[in-house]
Amino acid sequence: MKIGVLEAIESYENISEFLDAGMFTMALAASLGAALVVSALYRLFYESRGTGSQIYKSFPLLALAITTLFLCIQVSIPLSLGLLGSLSIIRFRTPIKEPEEVGSLMLVIASSIAAATFHFAFMAIMLALAAVFQFAASRIRRIGLAGRDGMLTLMVPDAKASDAMKAAEPVLAGALGRHSVLTSASANGMTSIQLTFSGLGDACSLQKALRDAAPDIVSINVFLDRPGGFR
Repeated sequence: MKIGVLEAIESYENISEFLDAGMFTMALAASLGAALVVSALYRLFYESRGTGSQIYKSFPLLALAITTLFLCIQVSIPLSLGLLGSLSIIRFRTPIKEPEEVGSLMLVIASSIAAATFHFAFMAIMLALAAVFQFAASRIRRIGLAGRDGMLTLMVPDAKASDAMKAAEPVLAGALGRHSVLTSASANGMTSIQLTFSGLGDACSLQKALRDAAPDIVSINVFLDRPGGFR
């Protein structure tokens, strides 16, 4: 036990000599800057109105806290395990519902650990690759190569259904990256046509264009697979 205490004290003294106020401030500034970058990426590529959590507001504080924690627990492995175990009492009262939130949190944690261990180059590479991936994924989603974004439901009188769909086809082809008819059902003199789509830019513009091209369409409903998913 005495040997373990002496080793911890010696490690603490070594780290204290290396980690002065300037290095500590540098690590905190780097982690804070990374958290702001992750927050900007989150707000740019994911609309928080999908869940209303606005979790990105906590990223700067999380980064500062995690960086400080990992700077302090470098004294010894037993101390680090004990501190991390004590932090397990924290629970999220509101469940994390979207994968974007989990991914952004992991970016903040990873960048904070990189800053605490002074691996700034690794942190910069990780953030750069994350930004490139987000831009590429957003571009793929816009051109309609990443599956479907939602469903479009059209209600047309039975007698006008065929002509209305012929008139609506050019509008759908121009406004959507990809679309296909999923179902077509008729009841009480009305035909209900359901289409899957991807690459939708503006739902209101699409609805207006469909009404202008095919006035016989009675109702046009747009359903997204994920709220806030136009991007």
